[in-house]
Amino acid sequence: MIALTVPSCKLDEYNPTSLSEENVLRDFNGWKAFQSNCYTGLWGSLIGMPYGLVSEAGTDLWTFPYNNHNQFRDILAYEEFTNSSGVVRNVWDFAYGPIKDCNKTIELSTQLTDGDADDIKILVAEAQFLRAYYYSVLVTQFGNVPLILTDDPVKNLSPQRSTVPEIYTQIISDLTAASQNLPIQPYENNAQRVTKKAALGLLARVYAQAAGEGLNENGVSYWQRAKEVADDLINNQGQYSAALYSDFSQVFASANNRNNAEALFTAYGLDPYNPSYDVFTGNGRPNLYLHYYPKFDDAFGTSDIFRRGVNSNTSNAYYGRLNQQFVAPTKYLIDCFDARYDKRWENTFVTAFTNYSGEQARASLGTSVPGPANVTYSAATVTLTAAMCTKYGIDPSHIGEKIYPYVDVNARNASQNATWQYIPMIWQKGAYTGATSELQTVANANVHPYPLAADEDRFFAYLSKEPLSAEEKKARRYVTVNIDDLFDMSDPSGSTYKAVTSNNGLTPTSLANLFPAMMKFNHNFDGAWLGSNFQQKLGNIMIMRMAEVYLLAAEATLHANGNGAAAAQYLNELRKRACRNPADFNAGTGMQLTSATMNDVFDEYARELCGEFSRWALLKRNKAFETRLQTYNRTAAANFTPAKHYNRPIPFNFLNQINNGDEFGNNGY
Repeated sequence: MIALTVPSCKLDEYNPTSLSEENVLRDFNGWKAFQSNCYTGLWGSLIGMPYGLVSEAGTDLWTFPYNNHNQFRDILAYEEFTNSSGVVRNVWDFAYGPIKDCNKTIELSTQLTDGDADDIKILVAEAQFLRAYYYSVLVTQFGNVPLILTDDPVKNLSPQRSTVPEIYTQIISDLTAASQNLPIQPYENNAQRVTKKAALGLLARVYAQAAGEGLNENGVSYWQRAKEVADDLINNQGQYSAALYSDFSQVFASANNRNNAEALFTAYGLDPYNPSYDVFTGNGRPNLYLHYYPKFDDAFGTSDIFRRGVNSNTSNAYYGRLNQQFVAPTKYLIDCFDARYDKRWENTFVTAFTNYSGEQARASLGTSVPGPANVTYSAATVTLTAAMCTKYGIDPSHIGEKIYPYVDVNARNASQNATWQYIPMIWQKGAYTGATSELQTVANANVHPYPLAADEDRFFAYLSKEPLSAEEKKARRYVTVNIDDLFDMSDPSGSTYKAVTSNNGLTPTSLANLFPAMMKFNHNFDGAWLGSNFQQKLGNIMIMRMAEVYLLAAEATLHANGNGAAAAQYLNELRKRACRNPADFNAGTGMQLTSATMNDVFDEYARELCGEFSRWALLKRNKAFETRLQTYNRTAAANFTPAKHYNRPIPFNFLNQINNGDEFGNNGY
């Protein structure tokens, strides 16, 4: 345990075999190696599926697809929510787990027998930052929790809760020190280490969250403090090596994943091209992405328009493994986007679905190509039959026409662990030979053209944001569904999708399984795949990025002084870069704001950060669950109890291991 090796982190390791722990941890190299344990909470489980859902579900943005309440009903709809919730327990465990290592790192820093003072100061600042981050997760999700700041080898089995003000005071103290002592560039040029911009960004976020608890600093509201820190980071971006991409499409471009200029704080994924890669590392492989995708097998059934035989649900070398279908956007979230002008729509959601071929893989590997990529262009091409047109409501004038693949994948073995990478390229529209010379590279192969043209022939199904008439649908050879028609209109809040029933009005009724798929975490590039395990992806996940600082500044401005015009200027920076055509920004399209309200702020958080670990905290600090759930997610509102659900339950496993579980309490669950 002295020099825990975490393959995903690639931080320096020091592994003595004959020295005592006391000697090792008082030696700079041994202490430095131990310090890497402070990062372990970031990889896999915390910044992965469990926290990804706990930090977003149960808000106005997400609901069950096709009226399915079989999974995550506790966090999505507050139904049967107990302290045995597995994902909530995971958040507790992986936030608290590294705090002991942060404490030990900080304590031992004063006992080192060697080492450069500046190096020690930086590594301590990293530990302070990470302790602050973990506690910010805990206090936001669970409220009063034990604040433990010392390394205690004999664990306290009768822990006492600290107050929310005490916890925030310590978090802010840690982040203030970290912001002063962390460097602009990461220590030893290791991009996985936190820097000054991360500390400032998180400090602004924490001030805002604490402001929602009514806290202040020397008589100054924490809202004002949040604005001051956010303004500092915004106005001095160059000084802090921070940046906001000029075009939203760059934020999730594949080439920017491993070194994202907009990222302030990142959980680095496993890299199969790094010598330390270990395919058996369990918690380094998040599977968050697939929870936000529909099951194609359930929607399209037999292998006709969806080439199920070669592009199946569970081993799809383009989309990954799509066998979960647990989380879908509410109609409110969908309606937040005016896709005519806002390119964040198609850079956030997949609404056009395609088959894929593997001509690159076949050309490079021949008979050695792995099965999921061994797909000919011809096998991925659909010829519409009368039966298909009848089944999917496609106009019979399209019988005999073809639907070609949009994507072709290569296959490359990234390491000795047989970690196959399926690298996508795009078939040019109008080129039908299947020759690889007709392929082109795009910034993000998950993004499809918007709006999808009526004569598009590379997608077999399309969920249209703008409602299309029956006449408009006739011109299209692909399955066309208006997104509005996927919702059960008996729920005016737009939180209920239609069930797969004979009277749902869809042709076929199984199309009720479809919904816009949130793509942000579907890392689809060379180095992001885990071989034949299509369920998990290896890319980096941004914990915080610069866009959030602008949103925090707008939110804090409205709370601090109510200046809607000033708040609008922060939001306009994000809306301007999202504008599809720059000339449309101030052309009466509604993209440019002259004054902003809190509803504008809520909407902009939704467009910019949906899915990015922030929504539940946002509603909590603004005491907005009651009003926004009732308006936009009655599925969740029906069981939401304010006296209880503003905090998550204390996990049963923790309470069962301490002596004072009854006294400690479980937050009313």
